[in-house]
Amino acid sequence: MVDIISPEKTTPGARGWIEAVSRPKTETTNLGGLDDPAQRPHPEGFQDLLQSTVVAHVATIGPEGETQNNPVWFAWDGEYVMFSQTKTRQKQRNPKITLSIADPENHLRYLEIRGIVERVEEGPDSELMNSLSEKYLGVYPYQDQRPGDERGVVFVRPRHTTHKDG
Repeated sequence: MVDIISPEKTTPGARGWIEAVSRPKTETTNLGGLDDPAQRPHPEGFQDLLQSTVVAHVATIGPEGETQNNPVWFAWDGEYVMFSQTKTRQKQRNPKITLSIADPENHLRYLEIRGIVERVEEGPDSELMNSLSEKYLGVYPYQDQRPGDERGVVFVRPRHTTHKDG
């Protein structure tokens, strides 16, 4: 059931047409405090997204308090979500981070992971970038390293997930 709210029914300041849709309940999993990976619950039925070549959208808080959202290649090892960033983007003052992964076959199915950046490993020869290049482009090693780019691997420990299975 879809109820379209007309502009006459919206309050001043509302963003034009608003669509209210009856949706299945979104499920959440709280991962806080579970430091043993074996005890950490993971959403069933989303391993395909975590292993896919879909990009994750990473949301952070910038130095001026503004939200930032960037698409990234990522890897999942069962404990951490990992992605590579240049050093200029690693100046995060707030370690809280959110990743969102939408299913390209069903836009109503998604996985959101909220977590903490536990560490950033720096290194000029990132094996992760080479692996991600092979995963996403079928090319090994990574070919787009630009002169002066210093990359690091960001390790995000999930603390909470939100997901909907379409």
